[in-house]
Amino acid sequence: HESMLAWSATADAVLALLRSLAGVTNGFGVDQLTHGLQTATRAERDGADTEMVIAALCHDIGKAISEPTHPQIAAALLRPYVRADVAWAIEVHQDFQGRHYYHHLGKDPEARVHHADHPAYALAERFADEWDQRGFDPEYDTLPLEHFESRLREVFAGPRYWF
Repeated sequence: HESMLAWSATADAVLALLRSLAGVTNGFGVDQLTHGLQTATRAERDGADTEMVIAALCHDIGKAISEPTHPQIAAALLRPYVRADVAWAIEVHQDFQGRHYYHHLGKDPEARVHHADHPAYALAERFADEWDQRGFDPEYDTLPLEHFESRLREVFAGPRYWF
């Protein structure tokens, strides 16, 4: 019971992790907080639902802990709070993004094809190509974290999906 009371602090912890990404650029044109905000802004403006928008905001949150495993960290964080297809899209987003950079690492740029039979393939592809990959534009009209905060608190209010 006591650990269930701590669940109410999850949104605050997520917001703190997101804010910690403000100084992390990893060689991109915007910092990782701005990248998450821009990805979420693009998803929202394209009509994505709340769970997908908040997942887009949090998709790189794992970079606060570990760059190589950041998709798995973000998916593990999100899995109890968002639909399975949304969590899966976040978990595999690096393979989908690989089309744009895996060749620099000696990895297969078409790694996404290994996921072709998954029912959420189209969602992961849309996330990667339309929102995530385009989310590095320093000139984009990006919505601030405060714009997403109430919906983030709603999503992380308590686990709705048990695995």
